[in-house]
Amino acid sequence: MTAGNQDRMPIGSLLALAMAAFITILTEALPAGLLPQMAQSLEVSEAWVGQTVTIYAMGSLLAAIPLTAATQRIRRRPLLLVAIAGFTIANTVTALSASYGLTMVARFLAGVSAGLLWALLAGYAARMVPEHQKGRAIAIAMVGTPLALSLGVPAGTFLGNLVGWRVCFGIMSLLALLLMVWVRGKVPDFAGLATGKRLSLGHVLTVPGVRPVLFVVLAFVLAHNILYTYIAPFLLTADMADRTDLVLLVFGVMSLVGIWIIAVLIDRRLRALTLASTVLFGLSALALGVAGDTPAVVYAAVATWGLAFGGTATLFQTALAKSAGEAADVAQSMLVTAWNIAIAGGGMMGGMLLEQFGVEAFSPALLVLLLLALLVVWSAKRHGFPVSTG
Repeated sequence: MTAGNQDRMPIGSLLALAMAAFITILTEALPAGLLPQMAQSLEVSEAWVGQTVTIYAMGSLLAAIPLTAATQRIRRRPLLLVAIAGFTIANTVTALSASYGLTMVARFLAGVSAGLLWALLAGYAARMVPEHQKGRAIAIAMVGTPLALSLGVPAGTFLGNLVGWRVCFGIMSLLALLLMVWVRGKVPDFAGLATGKRLSLGHVLTVPGVRPVLFVVLAFVLAHNILYTYIAPFLLTADMADRTDLVLLVFGVMSLVGIWIIAVLIDRRLRALTLASTVLFGLSALALGVAGDTPAVVYAAVATWGLAFGGTATLFQTALAKSAGEAADVAQSMLVTAWNIAIAGGGMMGGMLLEQFGVEAFSPALLVLLLLALLVVWSAKRHGFPVSTG
């Protein structure tokens, strides 16, 4: 094989992983755009339907680490196919269910599948390419995430209003089924860990670089979710509540730009990009705190925030995959857990700040979290976010 062939990206295989990420995120977020329809059909309140998102996150949170640890020796492609099959089953049951209880069971199963799949994706993408292409491979595999949030959820909401929410989940099942065929035909298989090389969670946590990356994930994503979860009440201060959809569109579009930039530069500039993303998000939080009642400032700050956040999942997963080595899948399961804790924590902390102090407290809280993240990234020069030698 020539050097050119060795350096050629396995685009078809990586796009299959991107489709898996797309289905995972869209399955999680789709009920948010279809609350009224689902509530009427299942004969419960919209608040109760909202818990279908919560129980999905709980499934991911509870399953990621134990499932990944228990399946370390299983070959990777069969395991990936099992995770995708979970989405096929869960979304089919959701589409057909007339019972709220059965729907919640299906959503929990989808969350469990997501926990396993997220733990696999980054390590899987990294194993397909040489060391100097790992970051770009992970970026391609992760592109399904911002696409699902910026395009998939609005499209799903529109389609749901047009043909009904059950059709949307039926389409998701069909996509997952087609993806299984794609994965079986195009995605290479890899061995699990050899017998006797089972890695404990405690051991993985002692690998240099793992703990700094996990801390930065927790702080950065917690800051993001405080603001993202409560963006609507925040926009009230600028009389922009009726423009929430436009503001989120700006965020989504700039997130796509951010992940494109990171895909191009990550293999040479992972540390610099992580520092830049944290600083940009901090400047956005500062601008919103100082002039969050001015629409022009809000749009500029949200655009910068989207640019900063778009590729961070790729940055963190790449940093962790490179730090953890053969323990990448177990380490990624810890990242999934930290990420979901940050999502839940953002909702709780943001709610407490809103009730006790109002939206004015968001900016200081975000700045403290981002400063801590910045300090840890800066200090992790040898392991975690190493200085580039190329």
